[in-house]
Amino acid sequence: MNYKQALQHSVFKTISEVATALNMDAYVIGGYVRDYFLERGTAKDIDIVAIGSGIDLATAVANALPNKPKVQVFKTYGTAMLRFQDIELEFVGARKESYSEDSRNPYVESGTLEDDQNRRDFTINALALSLKKDTFGELLDPFNGMADLDKGLIRTPLDPVITYSDDPLRMLRAIRFATQLNFKIEKASLDAITKNKSRIKIITNERIVTELNKILASDVPSIGFLHLEKTGLLDYIIPELTALKGIDEKEGQRHKDNFYHTLEVVDNISKNTDNVWLRWAALLHDIGKAPTKRFSKKVGWTFHNHEFVGAQMVYKLFKRLKMPLNDKMKFVQKMVYMSSRPIVLATEVTDSAVRRLVFDAGDYVEDLMTLCEADITTKNPRKFKKYHNNFKKVRDKIVEVEERDKVRNFQPPVSGEIIMKTFDLKPSKEIGIIKEKIKEAILEGDIPNEYEAAYDLMLKEGKQLGLTISD
Repeated sequence: MNYKQALQHSVFKTISEVATALNMDAYVIGGYVRDYFLERGTAKDIDIVAIGSGIDLATAVANALPNKPKVQVFKTYGTAMLRFQDIELEFVGARKESYSEDSRNPYVESGTLEDDQNRRDFTINALALSLKKDTFGELLDPFNGMADLDKGLIRTPLDPVITYSDDPLRMLRAIRFATQLNFKIEKASLDAITKNKSRIKIITNERIVTELNKILASDVPSIGFLHLEKTGLLDYIIPELTALKGIDEKEGQRHKDNFYHTLEVVDNISKNTDNVWLRWAALLHDIGKAPTKRFSKKVGWTFHNHEFVGAQMVYKLFKRLKMPLNDKMKFVQKMVYMSSRPIVLATEVTDSAVRRLVFDAGDYVEDLMTLCEADITTKNPRKFKKYHNNFKKVRDKIVEVEERDKVRNFQPPVSGEIIMKTFDLKPSKEIGIIKEKIKEAILEGDIPNEYEAAYDLMLKEGKQLGLTISD
């Protein structure tokens, strides 16, 4: 069948004309074609396969386009890229590949379109549209990728055991596509992923995290993490999560399965935020429970200080996976560390407790509340309603306290400089003691967050410390 309507952008006509002039065949392949048939919107990344030199074709196309866009050449990979208007075009010569056991980087040699489609990861990514003048828009689908699109199936063009062993990143890509598209992974593929799971060790952490972020950014991330767990990949990537699996029972007392609870929380939060770092916080909020799990006859199962332990584990996990150790990691740490605070607070919503919550969470108090509301996974309708009503009270109190006391990103009304000047002090511990007393008094509601009240308390505390007011 012919799908010229998929190639209406003027750039396709230009590529076709240039390829004809070079006596070269060219095809659009991969994600652009897949997403067109899935009606996922117009992709901005377009892959062009040339039967010949992709670099030569890219250079000639750039010269034929308005304003002659700059061509980036990657000789090692035989590829070239250019940006035109709002799209990014990548050109590559058709090739066939062979792999060694210790690397996902293949040995590459020139090949036919058939060779190039054979090397593709999934049938739905092997779909190609011809840019040849006489067959412009014709679909080439040697592996029934269209049928797999209709069935919602992730399947490899060739033997999945070989496909995943050759390039183990494809295992994560299979799971990522299944999550993003809500597709099923063919049983033979799932079995092959399970068989090849240890091969993930040759993939760089940066590549792994890129796929994890895409899974987390999906509408229902749990699809991906259930596949990762089922195939055994999660043990190699985030064992802190698989450690949460299982329900222990002693003397008739059980605790919930914190792994499946975690996935529910991630799905819940994904309905309310696109912030991938907040989704990471949801994924990791209970990782401290495995190392802190204890049982006593008196109170049953406990997870004392799991938030503190979990926050420390976040740093180690980010470092191991080579994730950013900057403000993004600190944000996730803070969310994990504070993840139980609003839950405890919801039982008794006092002004002082809310002030402390806002003081400690700062600009992230809304994110923290979103995380805590997602943490409600009870199947009891009465409890579910009660918890959400309690959180609504907390949110209302946050607004009230914020407007009145202004403790978010708190700055003391009396600065260290004023204290030093008043008592003729040099930098000393007494300054810190007075500032702490003022902060605590404001958070407890003993004095308003105002200069005069804070100044009076400063004088009082200074006197108790034996300080004298300078003339």
